[in-house]
Amino acid sequence: MVLACPLDNKGMEMQETVLRDIAAIQAMGTVPTILETVAAITGLGFVCIARVTQNTWHACAVLDKLAFGLKVGGELDVTTTLCEEVRDSGKAIIIDHVSRSATYCHHHTPRMYGFESYISIPIFRQDGSYFGTLCGVDPKPARLSTPAITSSMTLFAQLISLQMDADAQLADTRGLLADERDTAELREQLIAVLGHDLRAPLESISMAVEMGRRKGPDDAMQALLGHIGRSAERISSLVDNVVDFTHGRMGGDIELELRREDGLHLAFGQVVETLRGLYPERRIEARLQPIPALLCDADRMRQMLSNLLNNALVHGDPLQPVQVSLQEEQGVVQLTVTNAGPRIPDEVRRQLFKPFWRGTAKVSREGLGLGLFIVAEIAQAHGGGIEVLTSDAATSFIYKVRRVDYAALGG
Repeated sequence: MVLACPLDNKGMEMQETVLRDIAAIQAMGTVPTILETVAAITGLGFVCIARVTQNTWHACAVLDKLAFGLKVGGELDVTTTLCEEVRDSGKAIIIDHVSRSATYCHHHTPRMYGFESYISIPIFRQDGSYFGTLCGVDPKPARLSTPAITSSMTLFAQLISLQMDADAQLADTRGLLADERDTAELREQLIAVLGHDLRAPLESISMAVEMGRRKGPDDAMQALLGHIGRSAERISSLVDNVVDFTHGRMGGDIELELRREDGLHLAFGQVVETLRGLYPERRIEARLQPIPALLCDADRMRQMLSNLLNNALVHGDPLQPVQVSLQEEQGVVQLTVTNAGPRIPDEVRRQLFKPFWRGTAKVSREGLGLGLFIVAEIAQAHGGGIEVLTSDAATSFIYKVRRVDYAALGG
């Protein structure tokens, strides 16, 4: 009988770290979409995110259309993989056709695993440390070394890294928030840093998407870039909520740049289209009437509607449409967002506009619990108010504000 040698303390710590990393990747709601998209644009039948250390290779997320047999948590001998070379060099490996590759046609890894096409993009954490790879294989050759595919794969690797670090920071922040009285000052500092540190990579992603669109790729790539762009916009809106909250807790109010706005219905229409892109499986019905000029901050109004719509999509009946209306009557502008679903209990309704409060929706889709808090702050800053009407069939969030009479002012 051969007895396995027990792990020493260092080995046990590394094993625990790898298990936490696998769990972190599994908790990311965007990962299945990323793997499906990679498979679609590359044609590869096996795609995965791998955690690669000096001595180990573990699958963190897997899309297996080849019956390859490797599951989440599965381990390969790292010396048999090309990911080892990616780890050591810090550079991607892309092979269109192994049999025609002077470098890899006699390599032991393709022979062992039986693939002809292969791609492996390194994933680096935001501190520069190496995490692993976004990789894929297929027994058939594939055109992988095109600029569109390599740039898209690199962008996906960056998105995975960004979300890992953001999730880690959010987890740390939530842990600190457990004892609000003792950690209030540190909590606000951490959230401020989080909002600041996310902006730079978000701007890079948005610039990369815009550059990709200008190069005029095919329709499939345009659709992919559009999806990435909308996701970046959603993350940006979450960052805005965090920064606004932190600013308010540190003694400031919601900042407004008030201007005469004649096309508020058009601005709201842009928000609706963005949310339709983020929730393609949902139906949003919008009745946005042109209204007389309103003194407001159009960007803040868009932020308010975006938060209200996201809340309705997360909590409403997924089989029923979310309804948005904008109208003006007797000098009062009214924005209403309605979703089908059961009545909100009174004890829940009293908590809706408090920061860091969440209902029963999945946290992965709900965010930090700041959306409705920011809505109330924006409404108050504009001199308006927000009310909630709820019944056994539907719930409506209604924003009302009295419009300035420009004619009376001579404007």
